[in-house]
Amino acid sequence: MTHETTSGTAVTARPGRWLALAVLVLAVLLIAVDATVLGLATPFLTEDLKPSGTQLLWIGDVYSFVLAGLLVSMGSLGDRIGRKRILLIGATAFGAISVLNAYANSAELMIAARALLGIAGATLMPATLALIRNVFHDPRERSLAIGIWGAAASAGMAVGPIVGGALLEHFWWGSVFLINLPVMAILVVIGAKLLPESRNPNPGPFDLASVVLSMAGMIGIVYAIKEFAAHGFGWPALAAALVGALALYGFVRRQLRMPIPLLDLTLFRNRGFSSAVLADLLTIFGLSGLIFFLSQFLQLVQNRGPLEAGLAELPAAIGSIVAGLLAGRAARRFSVRSVVAGGLAAIGLALAALTTISTSTGYPLLGAALLVVGAGAGFAFTVTADVILTAVPKEQAGAASAVSETAYELGAALGIALLGSIVTGIYRNFPSPAGTPEVAHESLGGAAEAASHLPPETAATLLEAARQSFTNGVATAAAVGAAVLLATAVTAWFLLRDQHLTTDATPDP
Repeated sequence: MTHETTSGTAVTARPGRWLALAVLVLAVLLIAVDATVLGLATPFLTEDLKPSGTQLLWIGDVYSFVLAGLLVSMGSLGDRIGRKRILLIGATAFGAISVLNAYANSAELMIAARALLGIAGATLMPATLALIRNVFHDPRERSLAIGIWGAAASAGMAVGPIVGGALLEHFWWGSVFLINLPVMAILVVIGAKLLPESRNPNPGPFDLASVVLSMAGMIGIVYAIKEFAAHGFGWPALAAALVGALALYGFVRRQLRMPIPLLDLTLFRNRGFSSAVLADLLTIFGLSGLIFFLSQFLQLVQNRGPLEAGLAELPAAIGSIVAGLLAGRAARRFSVRSVVAGGLAAIGLALAALTTISTSTGYPLLGAALLVVGAGAGFAFTVTADVILTAVPKEQAGAASAVSETAYELGAALGIALLGSIVTGIYRNFPSPAGTPEVAHESLGGAAEAASHLPPETAATLLEAARQSFTNGVATAAAVGAAVLLATAVTAWFLLRDQHLTTDATPDP
């Protein structure tokens, strides 16, 4: 089958490309699900492994630390050794390490297993998006494929709590990791047959010093942000920030001097590429902190079960899927900047509506806001992903995808840390009855635990004050998120001017 482009160039469509896309989408869906199911499993895991407070934080954070630190390196490695090869190796490793996670019998082993899972995850994400660039030559089909890819990532975040809630009601906590095995087996078997191999024909050497510098830089910065948010300014956070900044400075200098760098920083001279990356980072910053705390609001303030809370967040996934499928067509009919800026503005307005929430807010407002947030994200992320992929030479698709994913991870870390510190700071100052233990001011979960050991009347007063204070914190975080998203929408409108999605397919050499 061939497609005739507007320039009259005939491009042969790859047979089985939509089944190949289904395999790539499966990988993305699973990684997104894996990021959210652990939150639900944490209480059960804590009871079994009895980690200390610090160990529990590392169990939650080490996966994202390693993932963020290695994305650029793994994207460039895929460009060099082959994106299909690194995807299949990563998928096999992800499945095997999932077993180690499921059967970890100590907190230390669990931390190590989560770190290894982060390494495997870093090989999968950039490879999936880069392979779409090489499987779909027709630009309209590619836009639709990217929309489906982005919708799967968004849907996975919402499906995670539902899948996790269902599994935890019937099985032990390790089951949330074992669901990875059959999915990765399907990916490896079908992917080996259908996915084409693609790589940079002139890759240059794989520079290990650059890998170490980029990983040290990203982990140092992300760790410092989380420490500042959790404990304020202290020596561990300052030291991590200094090490991270120096490592990133060294990484940038090294890339500029190398004849064939690990990451070609001249990519950022392309206004479309750098603007799309910045839009992604700020959008995730505004969204992630709020979504993270909205899940707690549904469960701990409005007393919804894990499964019900997961289902309550479904409108975001529905909006994202529908918008993702329509985004490419909309960007061609109107313009790239109107679709991206419009999507960001819609998210900002939805977050502004959430500043009015109270402990008794009904579901219609929450559901409508989540639907608009999902739709706005679907439009914005799909088009920026398309801009990022098509703004760079085909052989650098893996590196470009990795930059996009790194912006996503860094934005999520910033959002949860900084917006989280706003929520926590406001929450801690609620007036509590005499005799309330200090743990009640640490978190809403701590207040619920403390209330279970207090007389009924005192417990009710404590919980009412704690829930009100937490809700005030979420509303303030929504206001900050709204301001960030609306400012990003205005910035995107100016920076993405004259950007267009391609309508001519470039045939393979």
